[in-house]
Amino acid sequence: MPVWQWLLDAAGVLLVLVLLYGLALVVRRRVIARDGGTFELSHRVRSDRAGRGWLLGIGRYSGEQLEWFRIFSLSPRAKRCWQRTELTYEERRAPEGPEQSALFPDHVVIVCRSDDGIVELAMGTSSLTGFQSWLEARPPGAEMPGSR
Repeated sequence: MPVWQWLLDAAGVLLVLVLLYGLALVVRRRVIARDGGTFELSHRVRSDRAGRGWLLGIGRYSGEQLEWFRIFSLSPRAKRCWQRTELTYEERRAPEGPEQSALFPDHVVIVCRSDDGIVELAMGTSSLTGFQSWLEARPPGAEMPGSR
């Protein structure tokens, strides 16, 4: 069998694998969204360099927690989870410098405080409204963080 046929077969196999990966990402997104609406949510995992360390993802509210899934992962489990009672909204700002190309268009960066420290998230303005409502809609009798 000539070399060009081997290369053609390898290219065909590679194309099928890429298509299967794309299909698996679509199916995973549908599975994640079946329990409720999802929204585009980026998370800053490293803050050692200004404007760097952002990972694109999908957010989902699940009861008392916000779940974050990496967008290009095949895992059905959330990569990070934040409890509503542990998050406090601090501020919002526009993406700066390299953040503008690393994040989804028209997203704003929000800074929250949790028991583990500062949490930086990026989402659309309509998602931010929903996030703030979710934070404020604590169960009756629950204290707001920082209100002591």
